[in-house]
Amino acid sequence: MIALSKTLARLLAPISRAALWTAAVGLVLMTLAVAWQVFGRKVLNDSPTWTEPGALLLMSWFILLGGAVGVREGDHLGFEIGLHYAPAPLRKLMRLTTHVLVCIFAVYMMIYGWQLTAATWGSKMAGINIPQGMDYLPLVGGGFLIALFSFENLVNLIARGDDTRPAGIPAHTTSSVE
Repeated sequence: MIALSKTLARLLAPISRAALWTAAVGLVLMTLAVAWQVFGRKVLNDSPTWTEPGALLLMSWFILLGGAVGVREGDHLGFEIGLHYAPAPLRKLMRLTTHVLVCIFAVYMMIYGWQLTAATWGSKMAGINIPQGMDYLPLVGGGFLIALFSFENLVNLIARGDDTRPAGIPAHTTSSVE
């Protein structure tokens, strides 16, 4: 199980890094789109129609990609005080339960996101000439990564005990394997 943990860390570290960089680029592009919207409205008196749906689509991607990286690194929301005061066996059970539930939720998010994508692909987004289904693709990609990273955390917990950090990643660092 330790070997699986290390293999997952080695394989998923570059994926996590790419997701984080993609989220950062998406945030910058969204900021530029909103700035162009404001400039167009206030200065040119001609608001571009693509900026609002484009910014919302970018925001969906960077939130879900960043959230997935947060799941991998253990930086997501949690009930830490309960874990802190729980005895070790209960703490491990609580973490196992959390990772299983997050993984199940992410799989459902991915499945239903795909169903929404397929159901709305034939329509076009208002203000931008791309399929409406593109609005739901971030649920598919984000759900996949959250499920994958949560599975990695589950393997880490089973293999190494109480530490849910990816193998080789100390607390409060970026997703790189040492």
